[in-house]
Amino acid sequence: MSGIALVTGAGSGIGRASAVALAGAGFTVVLAGRRVELLESAAEEAGGAAVAVACDVRDPASVAALFAEVDARFGRLDVLFNNAGVGAPPVPLEDLTVEQWRTVLDTNVTGAFLCTQEAFRLMKRQSPRGGRIINNGSISAYVPRPLSAPYTAAKHAITGLTRSTSLDGRAYDIACGQIDIGNAATDLTAPMSTTGVLQADGSVALEPTMDVADVARAVVYMATLPPGANVQFLTVMATTMPFIGRG
Repeated sequence: MSGIALVTGAGSGIGRASAVALAGAGFTVVLAGRRVELLESAAEEAGGAAVAVACDVRDPASVAALFAEVDARFGRLDVLFNNAGVGAPPVPLEDLTVEQWRTVLDTNVTGAFLCTQEAFRLMKRQSPRGGRIINNGSISAYVPRPLSAPYTAAKHAITGLTRSTSLDGRAYDIACGQIDIGNAATDLTAPMSTTGVLQADGSVALEPTMDVADVARAVVYMATLPPGANVQFLTVMATTMPFIGRG
């Protein structure tokens, strides 16, 4: 499938794997993030016409410049994957600082909103009109882990943004869906399978993980649907991870 896809947080982890997979599916991919050297490495891995563009999704001016570059280079955008996100230290809720709270909300929620806003402006005026936005949610959009209030609140907010974007984009042929991911094997989740992570009962336990390539394939599936079809919510997770009573 041909088209222009933009992935935020594309330098590592799920973003990098998804950008490479989208390029393999025929998209020209714009990889955005703060760490230029990682973006350039990922763009080289993606090959073809992949482009690395530095962007801080928390900064409205930086986001505007990113989308202006996409418009100038390609004249359109077919898929936006709002993937950029961060977490806060796993400390008691009452010990979190306001700055830690704001960092998570500014990146995970405001960043996704700013990118969605710019995508709307471009997708509404391009010809053919419309496109697709995929938001990276989380299983935390449904159930929290211990000591994760900022991240959990942010992912619940993403679900609200996904629903509103899906509704508000309908009149302009802009589809929006959300992928909720559980225990993809990345550098950030390495403790799950090595030292273990905190459980709800206070114990620390190892948890199963899944190959990040399986997440990337799910993103490609969502991205390559025809305009008349949309995955509103998709959960992809390590089969035996502790979720819905498992574990």
